Amino acid sequence: MSHILIVDDEKTIRQALKDILEDESYEVSEAPDGEAAWALLEEQSFDAVLCDIKMPKMDGVELLSKAMESGIDVPFIMISAHGTIETAVDATKKGAFDFIQKPPDLNRLLLTVRNALSNSTLQTETKRLKKKINSRYDIVGESAGIVEIKETIEKVAPTEARVLITGENGTGKELVARWLHEKSQRSAGPMIEVNCAAIPSELIESELFGHEKGSFTSAHKQRSGKFEQAQGGTLFLDEIGDMSLSAQAKVLRALQENQITRVGGDKNIKVDVRVLAATNKDLRKEIEAGRFREDLYHRLSVMIIHVPALRDRSDDIPLLVDHFLNQVSQEYGTAPKKIGSEAIELLQKYKWTGNIRELRNIVERLIIMSNAQITKEDVIKYVEI
Repeated sequence: MSHILIVDDEKTIRQALKDILEDESYEVSEAPDGEAAWALLEEQSFDAVLCDIKMPKMDGVELLSKAMESGIDVPFIMISAHGTIETAVDATKKGAFDFIQKPPDLNRLLLTVRNALSNSTLQTETKRLKKKINSRYDIVGESAGIVEIKETIEKVAPTEARVLITGENGTGKELVARWLHEKSQRSAGPMIEVNCAAIPSELIESELFGHEKGSFTSAHKQRSGKFEQAQGGTLFLDEIGDMSLSAQAKVLRALQENQITRVGGDKNIKVDVRVLAATNKDLRKEIEAGRFREDLYHRLSVMIIHVPALRDRSDDIPLLVDHFLNQVSQEYGTAPKKIGSEAIELLQKYKWTGNIRELRNIVERLIIMSNAQITKEDVIKYVEI
């Protein structure tokens, strides 16, 4: 049952609104002014607030502003007998969901309340899902290397600087890229990922820049590329060391001129993207071997973040194991299993050539194969120590 707060200094108005809402099976609380309403908002959770504007002690707009500033996330529907377009616009700018004039039309009132509640539910679900998704991409660890990475992300993310992320396969380079995006000014925009190693060299240019209809045999229609899809957001070029030299030249042009040309086209298309790149290769050696453009390397590496191998941060393994135990168990819909200290010590001695990715797979294997608690014997049996 949705809980609605009515704030109005006229008792007859409060009673009338209460009767209407209770007939619709809503739970209703009342407050005669802004100060009383504020006390209730601090103590209880409400799903919506019907709030008069002109009131003694604290008016409706003051109450709305105070709630917004304090992070109380509840939709306000403002009501007033002295309503003007300016009043409605001002209330909406301050965060009100809607504005209704007195005396309120019954159907309009109920429709607005339903819309406010639906919108609130949708926002709550969106936040819950985003939090769940973000927890999947947490950078877990307290080692010196991980602390330095987190500090660097905080400093670099709000800027437009391009970042080159280096490290072995499975170390979590994509997590660094994701947090650089999430903490940037572009977080409301898309983050488009391209695995340059997974796309054949003859298709990489079409994938990045798009193509015009008929530009090659299978180009049956016009298609936008990843640069266009990332407009206003972030383009993450994973394993960029595997990109062909011809594609590298076009990426360099896109970074220099902020525009691209589709394969088979002659029209320049403006793009506004922030490019992040990652590689498991030593690009300096690739440059010496003639496989990577030095000018592109300098364009991409305004900032360099190196993600250490798991064997170099074994102190983080207990935290990572606990994180994966909870994550995998949540996916399976089961209670998280415990793991013994001897089992943890054994895992810390493992070489972890596959890094974090390998650790997660092994934790999942141990959850499946072990009993209530994961023991040293389980690690010996199910992990190639």
